[in-house]
Amino acid sequence: MKVTQGDKSSCPNQIIVFDKKLKSGKNQAINDLISKFKSDDKLEFFELRSVEGQIYMIRGGLDQEKLRVHGSKVRSQLDPKAELISCQGSENDLYAVLEGFVLSSYQFVHYFKNSEEKRYALQAILVDESFDQKRIEELFNINEMVSWTRDMVNEPVSFLNATQLAKEIEHLGERTGFKTSVLEKTQIESLKMGGLLAVNKGSIDPPTFTIAEYKPKKAKNKKPIVLVGKGVVYDTGGLSLKPTPNSMDVMKSDMAGAACVAGALGMIALEKLPYWVIALIPATDNRPGLNAYAPGDIITMYDGTTVEVLNTDAEGRMILADALAYSDKFKPELVISAATLTGAAHRAIGEHAAISMGNAEDKIFRKLEDAGIQTHERVVRFPFWDEYFEEMKSSIADLKNIGGPSAGMITAGKFLEHFVKAPYIHLDIAGPAWLDKNSAYRTKGGSGYGVRLFYQFVKGLSHE
Repeated sequence: MKVTQGDKSSCPNQIIVFDKKLKSGKNQAINDLISKFKSDDKLEFFELRSVEGQIYMIRGGLDQEKLRVHGSKVRSQLDPKAELISCQGSENDLYAVLEGFVLSSYQFVHYFKNSEEKRYALQAILVDESFDQKRIEELFNINEMVSWTRDMVNEPVSFLNATQLAKEIEHLGERTGFKTSVLEKTQIESLKMGGLLAVNKGSIDPPTFTIAEYKPKKAKNKKPIVLVGKGVVYDTGGLSLKPTPNSMDVMKSDMAGAACVAGALGMIALEKLPYWVIALIPATDNRPGLNAYAPGDIITMYDGTTVEVLNTDAEGRMILADALAYSDKFKPELVISAATLTGAAHRAIGEHAAISMGNAEDKIFRKLEDAGIQTHERVVRFPFWDEYFEEMKSSIADLKNIGGPSAGMITAGKFLEHFVKAPYIHLDIAGPAWLDKNSAYRTKGGSGYGVRLFYQFVKGLSHE
């Protein structure tokens, strides 16, 4: 799909974003529609069908998220065979409408027999010549990177094992402009990444550790921002086996953190933001086979910390810990991890936001929260007191990999903090990363959460 500027006269389908400044056109059907709209302040969305085609009107000046949702409503009512639509209206409002429109057009069709036929037919969106060309390109790039992220989360482990995930990220880097280096099992062993290797012991597929880097020539930050994503491509729980109903059946999504940081890096590279950003992605599946790691094992991590394993289903923090410790190699100014880490996070705030916590400065948290509000990929900050870390101490090792029965999302975050030397933020995205049904422009399955958030966060940074 592409969004472009052009003449809308040849297109029968229109989205009209209406605000008080919009002047009546020559088309009587549109004039009648505007008059009706003005007479009803409570009316936010409706459809008119005429001999000319379909005309959709949305009131301008609304909250940006409402406009995105209205854009998705238009998409749901548009003839799926339509190849072209044209739009007019105030630029900021129209951009939000189109963002909701294009993001809701995603379909995961890899496994349909006639997959190409099932793809959405829309080929282009025509906008007024005054619409900023850079914003058009940005919208296209957002759609591409969110769709890529959704594809990765939706792919089953029968295709997307750790090795394939690394290959997909390499291909993404080639397409968008970031560099990629993939460490294979022998290299991971030489680095003594005990957490990643332990989780991988039950699998017949080897682990990978992907290092992706975007470094523009005139980067504003002298020290990089490091994004770390959990890449558990499938999670059975290991020997601490999950029950299948409503848990294991969607565990192909347990690499959503890895997908979102890679997709965000692709977006940052496509838009050529002037910031040095690195993504670290440890990847493996977690299975109970072969010589699987077991409750009671003591694991020595990359940084030498010993960890008593009490639950093999707390595997995400084991692989993230190695990656977080490895991040110190780059002397970063900030480290942010993203992971579908705990059911506790999902239970706490549901699917409408991610949980954030960490030790970074308050102003960094505010920038992240502002980015979440702008994109509606919201984050809610939880406490991060040292008392929570006390629960993670072991009587026979440095740490244990689970805490008590309460505040599991925070104790997991405190476990991770131990391995990071730089200022740190942890995002538990277990709630919004996977949806059981469509929610406006957020599609069923992998939602693509985090791509727009991280992009907007980096875009909004300021360095002297």
